[in-house]
Amino acid sequence: MEKEQKKLAVYVHIPFCAKKCGYCDFLSAPATGQVREAYIRALRQEISAFAERNRKALLDYYVCSVFFGGGTPSLLFEGVLGGILGLLREKLIFREDAEITVECNPNTLTTKKLSSYQRDGVNRLSIGLQSADNRELALLGRIHTFEDFLLSYRMAREAGFSNINIDIMAALPGQTMDSYAKTLGTVVKLKPEHISAYSLIIEEGTPFYERYGERDFGGLDGKPSDECLPDEETERAMYQLTGEILGEAGYSRYEISNYAREGKECRHNICYWNRTQYLGFGLGAASFFDGCRYCNVGDLTSYMEMAACGKPVCKKITRLSKKDSMEEFMFLGLRMMCGVSESDFSRQFGMGLFEVYGEVLKKHVSLGLIKVRDGRVSLTERGIDVSNAVFCDFLLDG
Repeated sequence: MEKEQKKLAVYVHIPFCAKKCGYCDFLSAPATGQVREAYIRALRQEISAFAERNRKALLDYYVCSVFFGGGTPSLLFEGVLGGILGLLREKLIFREDAEITVECNPNTLTTKKLSSYQRDGVNRLSIGLQSADNRELALLGRIHTFEDFLLSYRMAREAGFSNINIDIMAALPGQTMDSYAKTLGTVVKLKPEHISAYSLIIEEGTPFYERYGERDFGGLDGKPSDECLPDEETERAMYQLTGEILGEAGYSRYEISNYAREGKECRHNICYWNRTQYLGFGLGAASFFDGCRYCNVGDLTSYMEMAACGKPVCKKITRLSKKDSMEEFMFLGLRMMCGVSESDFSRQFGMGLFEVYGEVLKKHVSLGLIKVRDGRVSLTERGIDVSNAVFCDFLLDG
């Protein structure tokens, strides 16, 4: 009997941007055209070398999604991403209807690039709006205005893209309930297929951390009060408002921060939450393949030198234990509104979900944070509000 092929997702990291935003802790930075070209050569060499080393194992997999993230992949000239896609198709087995996404920032899209994406098989765009309020965009350090975004979005529709995600953010400096509601309403009127709505997180090592600390709700250190962060109660209210407005507009929340029209859920991200195996190519990219987690080197010079020589560019390989895998199954699966399946847990680990996590589940069911229904375990609305605390309880001893 022929072995059934398994799903595989592919992430390609493009670590370049026009300007680093003050809140961003991603591995990205501005770079010259010469550096970008050298990086793309190294990236192609990494893909080819990996495929050669793992040629036999890769026959057991088919690619169901490709995601170009960054940085700003749409910063590159037309044809560059298509060349990488062509190489991936040459080296890996693709499902005919694979979801292929490019992350884009307004002010970097052109009609030529969009036409190129169409020819190359890109069928999904993710456009970073963040806010429909130009003052909030300026405080974030974004290089675009809402009008710039609107132009890019309309160009994408005119180019024929019928699957578009819009990223928005809550709890921004100077943001109010009214301005956030306006952003939600504005985005809904555009009728994208998918909306990602995240709260701003102040990360260490970013200019925002120096400015705001972990959280700063008042006008401290000389900051004008209208540039400070909304308080926790307001942030929570924004989160609730997101679900209400998007729900009324026909978007279903299928993950803690993601909403979609029916059938337009992001397949790539669902792969991550379901622990589908994935390959990450590029600077600092992570992979989960053959029971191991890999992480590529994060230094650009080292990455390009290693890739040029055909060497593996990973700096860390971790083989997951059964305990690690069970914890991940719960952490990631509970981010989905449908939760985790008792039968899937038993099939993967040879043990019952309640056999392993019975006491934890009883505790959170009694607190109203978790519900058990039809063989699935999921967070309640209250559980979503304190999801990080709930997830911590699924760490196993030993």
